Amino acid sequence: MFDFNSDNQFARASARVVALRREKQSLQARPRDIYESHRHRAFSVAYYMTGNELEAEQILANTFVTAFRAAEEPSGQDVDAALIKQLQQRFPLHSDAPAITPSANGYDLSGRNVKRTDLEEAIQELPASERLLFLLRDVEGYTSAAIAGLLRVPEAQVKRQVLAARIHLRQAIAELQSDQEKAA
Repeated sequence: MFDFNSDNQFARASARVVALRREKQSLQARPRDIYESHRHRAFSVAYYMTGNELEAEQILANTFVTAFRAAEEPSGQDVDAALIKQLQQRFPLHSDAPAITPSANGYDLSGRNVKRTDLEEAIQELPASERLLFLLRDVEGYTSAAIAGLLRVPEAQVKRQVLAARIHLRQAIAELQSDQEKAA
């Protein structure tokens, strides 16, 4: 005869094993989910800062190693702070460029189309600090206050440098287009 109690106990023990396996898989998937949710943004900024895919991949890897060492489940802000730390090790990001007034440059791009390749080339010509601020503010959509918090600088400085970056970017694009028109 079968002991129905032992079958019942076996079923309960089996259910516990299955539940523990699912919980373990869920815990193992969490770091992957964190990585996947922030990977694209971090890589994009790293790539546009370096202009080099391999170096951007290295920055990305080091960013997540740093973020996961600092917190078991890093937030987006933790990942951003780790990314900034990696970029600060490679680029001089502390310069405070003087403010430039838009009327002083004379570069008017209104009514002109800008090719993506021209924009990407012009971004690479920006000084590193302006490039990072432009990418964070105008490409990734961070607020000036959030950028100031990440870089630990006054918000007014961020706003001045973003304006300077935009003006330098317009100037670089206008020069690229002028060179292309002369070559054509």
